[in-house]
Amino acid sequence: MSRIAKSVGLAMAVVSAIGLTACGSSGGKGVAADAKQTITVWAMGEEGARLQSVTKEFTKEHPNITVKVTPVGWDVVHQKLVAAAAAGKLPDMAQMGSTMMGEFISLDTLEPVDTDTFNKDDFFPAAWNGNVQDGKVYGVPWYADTRALYYRSDLADKAGVTKAPTTWKEQSDLASAYQRKAGADWGTALQPGSTGAWQGWLQYLYSAGGELLGKDGKPALDSPEAVKAFTEFGHYFDAGLAKKNFVPGEDVLKGFASGKTPMFQSGPWMVQNITDQAPQLKGKWKVVPVPADKTSTSWVGGASLVTFKDSEHKAAAEEFTKFLSTPKMQAHWYEIAKSLPANKAAWNEPALKNGGESLSAFKQSLDTAEAIPPMAKWNEFAAQIESALEKIARGADPAATAKQLQKSTEGLVG
Repeated sequence: MSRIAKSVGLAMAVVSAIGLTACGSSGGKGVAADAKQTITVWAMGEEGARLQSVTKEFTKEHPNITVKVTPVGWDVVHQKLVAAAAAGKLPDMAQMGSTMMGEFISLDTLEPVDTDTFNKDDFFPAAWNGNVQDGKVYGVPWYADTRALYYRSDLADKAGVTKAPTTWKEQSDLASAYQRKAGADWGTALQPGSTGAWQGWLQYLYSAGGELLGKDGKPALDSPEAVKAFTEFGHYFDAGLAKKNFVPGEDVLKGFASGKTPMFQSGPWMVQNITDQAPQLKGKWKVVPVPADKTSTSWVGGASLVTFKDSEHKAAAEEFTKFLSTPKMQAHWYEIAKSLPANKAAWNEPALKNGGESLSAFKQSLDTAEAIPPMAKWNEFAAQIESALEKIARGADPAATAKQLQKSTEGLVG
């Protein structure tokens, strides 16, 4: 039985206990956008708490539409969405994480996006492409995140490295110099396995020119580019530049602040975390696009806005989506939540245009990043990659491991 079937079965059993707000029923099916109505929206994490303040601005423009936001934790959102889908009690709209898109497309729960209303050229290509399957678009990018390289520039200077690393070799050389000349315990923080490890490897694959799925839709995890990416990942552990044991919940910022682990790859939220939690590091660190092999190419995560197929309020949901995806509103959302705009024109707004070196690094990364293809069984697919990474971190041959990985993932796509 597939993971989706299992999830739906579980959802049907537990849905009555979940108690979620369902679709608004203030009008008949196909309620016009100018009719008096309520739309229900699920939003995750901090976004759920902050989105309500933004809805007040929307209501000023659309006084006939009331927006009811239900905050949902990221840790439970998948279960709750699947349960609501099984029970026919989805909201009108939701914020949906990038790696969840494929599953909910496959469940046939999402309303395709009107591409006459939303133009793909307005958004970063990877943010848009992650919502496309079989030529149809199922979500409008709301915000984007990508990975970049954080490093202690003061300790790099101490180690005799005065230039930001721009290639794989320069990154590796800096990791080594941190240990040999700057007193670091580890040259870099790199997760060797377990849930989420793929997030530290995928940029190596894309920068080597590889891809997760080939043009035939089948896995491409034993390609020469994939083997090269696995080899580069593994060498940090082989050379003792990264530690092989993974401690769940370990705070990378502690090691960064102390200088014990002065380099790591992460998303844009870490800029604010470092600023707030380690103010003593001001002027002592930098963030730059991921170092290049063939190219410097990261991947795009973040969230999109989706409308559910069974909603009675699709027209009003489209109006709210339009409102949230304008350049001005996405720039305003950055000011509120520090989430990077997926709309390219938002980066010309003052809040981002004058954002300094850190924002510039993430803008460069978004310009060249690649999408994660929407896969129904992404979680299982990612788990197989993570298992392979753990083997490689412990010394397994990258080519042989890639060959095994290719076989173990072939049944998870298509």
